[in-house]
Amino acid sequence: MSGNARGVTRIVIVLLTVIVAIASAAAAVGSSPYWWFAALPLLSLGVLGGWDLVQREHSVLRNYPVLGHARFLMERIRPELQQYFIERNYDGRPFDRDVRSIVYERAKGTDAEEPFGTERDVYRPGHEFLVPSMAPCPVPEHPPRVRIGGPECARPYDMALLNVSAMSFGSLSANAVLALNAGAAAGGFAQDTGEGGLSEYHLRPGGDLVWEIGTGYFGCRTEDGDFDAAEFADKAAHDHVKCVSLKLSQGAKPGIGGVLPGAKVNAEIARVRDVPEGRTVVSPPYHRVFSTPRELVRFIARMRELSGGKPTGFKLCVGSRRQFLAVCKAMVEEGTAPDFIVVDGSEGGTGAAPLEFADHVGTPLTEGLLTVHNALVGAGLRDRIKIGASGKIATGTDLVKRMVQGADYGNAARAMMFAVGCIQAQRCHTNTCPTGVTTQDPRRARALDVHDKTARVRRFQEATVAGALQIMASMGVTDPADLRPHMLRRRVDPVTERSYEELYEWLEPGQLLAEPPASWAADWKAADPDRFTV
Repeated sequence: MSGNARGVTRIVIVLLTVIVAIASAAAAVGSSPYWWFAALPLLSLGVLGGWDLVQREHSVLRNYPVLGHARFLMERIRPELQQYFIERNYDGRPFDRDVRSIVYERAKGTDAEEPFGTERDVYRPGHEFLVPSMAPCPVPEHPPRVRIGGPECARPYDMALLNVSAMSFGSLSANAVLALNAGAAAGGFAQDTGEGGLSEYHLRPGGDLVWEIGTGYFGCRTEDGDFDAAEFADKAAHDHVKCVSLKLSQGAKPGIGGVLPGAKVNAEIARVRDVPEGRTVVSPPYHRVFSTPRELVRFIARMRELSGGKPTGFKLCVGSRRQFLAVCKAMVEEGTAPDFIVVDGSEGGTGAAPLEFADHVGTPLTEGLLTVHNALVGAGLRDRIKIGASGKIATGTDLVKRMVQGADYGNAARAMMFAVGCIQAQRCHTNTCPTGVTTQDPRRARALDVHDKTARVRRFQEATVAGALQIMASMGVTDPADLRPHMLRRRVDPVTERSYEELYEWLEPGQLLAEPPASWAADWKAADPDRFTV
């Protein structure tokens, strides 16, 4: 029998089944005028089955009409089933249940404590732990802050140990941005605007801002998509803008640009980003303002000058060590340097990215921090440049580990989203966020109460920093600058563990300029300040 004949046969069978079902329902209810109510569900199933047989998109439905829909239903709710019923407290991804719970509890101001001991296998290779001291210190009464601003900076800024990482208005709802900024204002920490422009929702609550500029130059953009120096200078002068940052790349999707569909470019977003309403906007993967390491360094200096001397830096996901060393050489030769560098790890988050990039492109945060820290130390630049760490920082432990690895302070994005209500539904790219965090749908966004979530953001940041200081005090340290590589250890096999001092190479100040070690010599020699060599 041919395929067409089989299809016709199935349709006939379904129709006969529906007729028999309707007749049975009619007989069951006798002559009641409402007999068709009983038959209606069966009729609907019959129509659905008939459509399944004739459609050509899904093979499963053609072979298993009606029943095949159960497969698609289970696939749709699989993440929820996995998260709530299957995964253990410590093995979920991207954030496990333990981490999500501690963020929720700290944001709500409830106890974030666990009875009966750890559930983690402390003998598993890869397990890391911090080293406590036999002489712990008192916890500092006031959290220390990090002074951002090198010798060329006229208006240095004292950065908190934990801040809101880059998230744009457009990626986040207006209410989410308002809550984050108001929380930052109440708690005395900073919010990175992301590359989507400087919106009224960033400015209205009065929190400190790091204004981030990406390859699209949104908010300081000419009609043809180039950098508008005059508009940048005007907006950078705003009192709430404390630092300005140039985004080179993002951890979850380094080396690619972005596309904002025209359907999402409403009047408000168009105004904030300086783009035409209703027209698709493309952020290229590269910058127009520089093409060499030397030009990058010069442009950073120009941004600082245009901003009136405010701290200026850049953000990147580390790739080639040789290319970063070329930037260091350019700093040395030009006699100018950024005031800060934010290192984003490949484990960082995003609203949407190709799976191949999120899983396989870019350097994880640990190695990224070690590369940037050691390169700056070896080039004699570390004392004038502060390093921020961005990538899955959610707890005090995360923060302390990153500072041991070379960071001066941390930024958190997804943890801050948890604080304002995110449930890790992973619907960020669909405009159907169930908690109103990552959507531009007014009906969904209204579910996020700004006043309540403002307090949660402040409490989470405050409690997390307090947790980090408590851990440091148990290690005998009160100042993050006193953290050392030997204070963090990693199990390398079931019977062996090593400190970070033993696992990694740590350069001495100016060592690359004097006599590079053998492991760095080839990259340092090949690094060209006038070319991004691979």
